[in-house]
Amino acid sequence: MARLTKTTSGKGVIAAAITAALLGTAPFGINTASAEDTLNALIWCDHNDPNLLKPFEDANKVKVNIKEFEGTGAGMAILDQSKPGDWDVMVIDSVDVHRGVEKNLFEPLPEAELPFADMFPEVKMDDATIIGGKRYSITEKFGYNTISFNSSKVDVKDMTKMSILWDPKYKGRMALYDYYLPVIGMVAMGIGKKTSELTEADLPAIKEKVALIKANSKLTGEVAASQTALATGEVDILVGGGEWVTAGLHKDNAALDFTIPDEGGVLWAQSLAMFAASKNKPLALKFIQYVMSPEGQARLATSSCYWGMPSNRKAALNDDQKKLLRFAEQPAYLKRAQRYPAPSADLDKKMQDMWTSVLQAK
Repeated sequence: MARLTKTTSGKGVIAAAITAALLGTAPFGINTASAEDTLNALIWCDHNDPNLLKPFEDANKVKVNIKEFEGTGAGMAILDQSKPGDWDVMVIDSVDVHRGVEKNLFEPLPEAELPFADMFPEVKMDDATIIGGKRYSITEKFGYNTISFNSSKVDVKDMTKMSILWDPKYKGRMALYDYYLPVIGMVAMGIGKKTSELTEADLPAIKEKVALIKANSKLTGEVAASQTALATGEVDILVGGGEWVTAGLHKDNAALDFTIPDEGGVLWAQSLAMFAASKNKPLALKFIQYVMSPEGQARLATSSCYWGMPSNRKAALNDDQKKLLRFAEQPAYLKRAQRYPAPSADLDKKMQDMWTSVLQAK
């Protein structure tokens, strides 16, 4: 998720126009200042917040030069058009770290210099971030694709069951987040399947439920459109939403909320990685350490772009912020959560084809 302009994690639907623009743009605004006083960062929109960046810049007397992108594919497209050493750090879906490692892009991180002991154990994602015995990223923020809703307009008890999404009770009052992987994951969990074990044989049953959700939905849209529909009251339920949608809007409308159904939610997790070709690895490591510090984690978690859970349990959030993010409930949520489906290339294409056929059906 996510999330306001990012689709995940994970987790990314990349508009063709955006990708074309990225491929046609060079040198991506690289700052020409010396490596010692500049950090070049490929980031998601939640890092493009002065409240997060300025304290680091002031403390280290440096400039953080950023390039914002959506989704791992778009990030890799930027790197294909960049020179080794152009970038120092990158935000990437935790489950996609291997893609960078396979291209020899990332530098192993010094685990002893990072607060792994303070992290929620479930989001360390050792199997995704440790490759060949070396850790190549650290999960900085996480959350769920689940059900967001207006608590003044729905029966909150209904939101505890994934099956409410294909029940006609709320027909015409729902929006569907237009990203196939988390929604397929949600449906799979709702019919008793594990997201990590999906096969082509599961697609007909999933397609049936997705079609019912689509029939119940007033609109299907990307992040901004679906969030706006919920925020303005055009719909009462957002399928695929989560804390990344409602936490930041709570002060304007306290009725906007989210829940993790009994079946669980689809976990997204984003990581920070350091480039092996970075010209300023000491500063890159300092930045990662800052973002993972209690103060940095609080600022990242409550970014103006989208909120999300900090992976460091010592994040310096106040009581109200912790309440909005359901900080105390995370251990129970994480026990019920499952990761994004990680299909093979062939199955991924079949999932996309299925999703497209449902959305285009009349």
